[in-house]
Amino acid sequence: MRELLTIGTFARAARLTPKALRLYDEAGLLRPAAVDGESGYRYYDPAQLERARLIARLRRLGMPLARIRQVCDLPAQDAAEEVAAYWRQVTAETRSRGRLAAFLVDHLSGRGSAVKDATTTLEIRYAARSEPGPVRTSNEDIAYADERLLAVADGMRGQGGDRASAAAVDALRRLLTLPVPAEDLLGALADAVGDAERAIRDIAGSVPSGEAVTTLTALVWSGSRPALVHIGDSRAYLFRGGGLFQITRDHSYVQLLIDEGRLTPEEAVSHPRRSLLVRALTGAGSSLPDLSMCEAAPGDRYLLCTDGLPGVVPARVLRETLGGAGGPQQVVDELIDRAYAAGAPDNVACVVADVMAGTPAGPTAVEDSTATGQAGAAR
Repeated sequence: MRELLTIGTFARAARLTPKALRLYDEAGLLRPAAVDGESGYRYYDPAQLERARLIARLRRLGMPLARIRQVCDLPAQDAAEEVAAYWRQVTAETRSRGRLAAFLVDHLSGRGSAVKDATTTLEIRYAARSEPGPVRTSNEDIAYADERLLAVADGMRGQGGDRASAAAVDALRRLLTLPVPAEDLLGALADAVGDAERAIRDIAGSVPSGEAVTTLTALVWSGSRPALVHIGDSRAYLFRGGGLFQITRDHSYVQLLIDEGRLTPEEAVSHPRRSLLVRALTGAGSSLPDLSMCEAAPGDRYLLCTDGLPGVVPARVLRETLGGAGGPQQVVDELIDRAYAAGAPDNVACVVADVMAGTPAGPTAVEDSTATGQAGAAR
């Protein structure tokens, strides 16, 4: 029988502190091999050193304790893939923060054009619609559009997902009731996402599954510069000059494989893990959304959609449909019809908005393509 090490000796061998070992014990990451019944003193087996060193290295990466527990319980190869996925997530979030930092530096130094652009008025005509797939018994997708907000959200995990997608969009709608200068829009969006996360955490605690997850992709308008917030695998596209451009990047497992050259976009469509997300709103606040400012111009057409649309309708068909002569409502209806014609195994939500030159003064005049002049929401 191997001799056990005191907590002090084990800490020195693992290059940790006794305080860290007590934390890992409380978190269920590294239990002592024995605990003295009278003094409560902890003792460790030398065989635990490898796990302790792995935990320490993962902590230096900044990995949360809950995720470290998952990594430590995986086989070596699966653990390596999980660490690689975590680091890709960190670098993506760092790029997102970098864009926000660059925007703030430009604004504060007077090099940015946010104030000037805020005086340029654009109007949008919009339509929103969400439909359940023919084989689905519920619809957790939501599509929303009004004169300042275009949004789609794809809820998951049953009842919790249904409420999570609504909470995410509601958080952005509340943001629009506040006077937010254009130069503060990205920061306000980040705060709104934080509000959504807290609401989703409460939802998760109130449903039997204990889980509530949703994607969120939205454009919030201020003058000629819409701000984009995106997390998950819903998408935003820009149709401009006859070309279709995806302006979001999927936060999915298959997208990571595509980025690494291990999978083609065509293969990703039928991959068995195509629905696995690496970033989403879960209530834990552990994943940050992508935030950026866009440049819009009269003649642009935007499409926001959940993955049920591009999952069955090829980009070529999306481009042809968006290039048609119909208004937003006609295009939305045609896109959903095409998804249904392709089988629509998933729910489908989409928003289409046309950008037009606005009136120089006075409130922005916005016309809904359904001729009602009201905000459109569908789920």
